[in-house]
Amino acid sequence: MRAVLRRHWPEYLIEAAGLGTFMVSACAFGTLLGHPASPAVAALPDPLARRVLMGLAMGLTAVGLIASPWGQRSGAHFNPATTLTFWRLGKVAPTDAVCYAAAQTAGGLAGVLLAAAALGSLLADPEVRYVEAPLSGMSMNPARSLASALPAGAWAVLWIYVVAPPLGMLLAAEAYVRHRGSAAVFCAKLHHANAQPCIFDCRFDELRKGVPA
Repeated sequence: MRAVLRRHWPEYLIEAAGLGTFMVSACAFGTLLGHPASPAVAALPDPLARRVLMGLAMGLTAVGLIASPWGQRSGAHFNPATTLTFWRLGKVAPTDAVCYAAAQTAGGLAGVLLAAAALGSLLADPEVRYVEAPLSGMSMNPARSLASALPAGAWAVLWIYVVAPPLGMLLAAEAYVRHRGSAAVFCAKLHHANAQPCIFDCRFDELRKGVPA
């Protein structure tokens, strides 16, 4: 295990920094588009229009992280549920899966705490309260949910966000494996057409050469 940690620590650090960056972006845009004193709220009083902008902002943040050198190196999971799913698909070793999940959780929390230090009471305002969507929080990421719930003190239904996303994704992975087989999964990276090293059980070269699964 120590040898794995020595070799793969850059990927673990990237996963932490990636989700941390995502959470800083979420907190910043959530405050900009949700706080009553924000000029964006005055300019766009329709909550639906602001949620559309929020979705675009977070979608572009995610795409940017996935396509960045960071995302190209680590695989851009940034979500324990994603990592767990690729583990079930046979692409991620158990040690890497545990370390990815731990790094993602720590990075997400660090990102929210950094944003809280910068935004202060603006981020804690009831109209913002560390998460962007008014009903579910729009989180399919346990690490992201925990990162927002901890400073917000929102524990009542946190278990749903910890259990439901991994369960749903694992069920999808199980269905895929039973239907197509794990041989149909070539790698755990979300962006692989690059020169970055890969720490996973990778068969991307076969996919690039057109080798059938």
